[in-house]
Amino acid sequence: MNVRSLTELHTVNSFAALPAAFYTRLAAQGLNNPRLLHANADAAALIGLDASALSTPEFLDVFSGRQPLPGGDTLAAVYSGHQFGVWAGQLGDGRAHLLGEVQGPEGAWELQLKGSGMTPYSRMGDGRAVLRSSVREYLASEAMHGLGVPTTRALALVVSDDPVMRETVETAAIVTRMSPSFVRFGSFEHWSSRRQPELLKALADYVIDRYYPECRDAADGESSSDTAPYVNLLRMVTRRTALLMADWQAVGFCHGVMNTDNMSILGLTLDYGPYGFMDGFRLGHVCNHSDSEGRYSWNRQPSVALWNLYRLGGSLHMLVQDADALRAVLDEFEAIFTRAFHDKMAAKLGLMAWTPDDEPLLDDLLKLMDANQADFTLTWRRLADALQGRRSAFEDLFIDRAAAAAWLDRLLARHVQDGRPALEAATAMNRVNPLYVLRNHLAEQAIKAAKMGDASEIDTLMRLLRDPYEAQDGFERYAGLPPDWASGIEVSCSS
Repeated sequence: MNVRSLTELHTVNSFAALPAAFYTRLAAQGLNNPRLLHANADAAALIGLDASALSTPEFLDVFSGRQPLPGGDTLAAVYSGHQFGVWAGQLGDGRAHLLGEVQGPEGAWELQLKGSGMTPYSRMGDGRAVLRSSVREYLASEAMHGLGVPTTRALALVVSDDPVMRETVETAAIVTRMSPSFVRFGSFEHWSSRRQPELLKALADYVIDRYYPECRDAADGESSSDTAPYVNLLRMVTRRTALLMADWQAVGFCHGVMNTDNMSILGLTLDYGPYGFMDGFRLGHVCNHSDSEGRYSWNRQPSVALWNLYRLGGSLHMLVQDADALRAVLDEFEAIFTRAFHDKMAAKLGLMAWTPDDEPLLDDLLKLMDANQADFTLTWRRLADALQGRRSAFEDLFIDRAAAAAWLDRLLARHVQDGRPALEAATAMNRVNPLYVLRNHLAEQAIKAAKMGDASEIDTLMRLLRDPYEAQDGFERYAGLPPDWASGIEVSCSS
């Protein structure tokens, strides 16, 4: 049974047990006259907290930053990283406070406030987050979870009238993020760049013992060594990151800021800023208005992830002198990603299994979508309709209908080879091709309502995005093409 009070939570605070060099202990800077805009009962259950606790004054006090988490150990973590491919040096939690770690029914979760005030790592920042970006992050993590993509979670969204200066004056908000760990690639880069192998080893041992204990097991036929666990750690992170990239590509998600300090050591989607789910498809789609060179475009995400993994591998080289062993692990990325991506694409196309002959079929579809800027989500979703004879639903998404029809004929011929009944294939396709995604215009509508103190749009989106594959009567506009004004929405690093 879930507990009804924060004082009853079982806190463990494992990260806070690391040496003091890893963080600064300091209190969060709470919001003035805070209001709970929304709380997530599903996320609360992960830490063993009953939904009834979400409406208590105690809950608001803690997650507005005005009081510490009972049993917690509030701190801001230090890390470094590469930003847009350039070494940025020391970074850290510049506007975030880790409240503590709570043992839930099926595992431990760290609770972190984002937008909770300045820390020693704020650099030139004010330590705050605005309502606009907080609503986007709150919704995005839950949308990704609904899609089955590994992600941090969101527990609460607290707002106030405190002014925050961005391009204009906005109002402050705090989103509570949950993750088994917030350790990043940049956490390792920090200690390697400072030539402090003892602290790098302490971090690596912590991550292995806490999250990857299997890394200490020698594989059959292999002898154990002092450095083998760190090679295995890189192997585990490489695998998880490759699988995450396949997930992102399959749902048309662009992260926007794939800096090494935004890459999770657990292979989770971390730090939602100027992200975007594609509407009209472009192979080189860039969702971040600040990314003028397109470094983090959709088609570059897997290669950037590998580049980031090389930075992690370079950091671990301080512990593993055998560079060839680390390089061999990194060389596994492409095969893992490609296999996972092809498996996902086969499922999205309704095929029973991927074959090498399917490569041109997929490539030509992506080129066709790119040339016509066909809607990413609806293109895949309407393939199930086309498979059952309703071709126009699919073809209507393309300016060049003749080319779309010709490609569709090829897919239908491929299905004949599969021998799978059309209804069975269509049903399977609708289980992997979502109907609802967090499009920018839907998030924008939720933000506009939230500015008026209305959380109804957030509530609706949370409900739809928890099960994005099942059509809900009365919510057709959430599954339709974006309105014309949506093309003018821009998100940037300030988002």
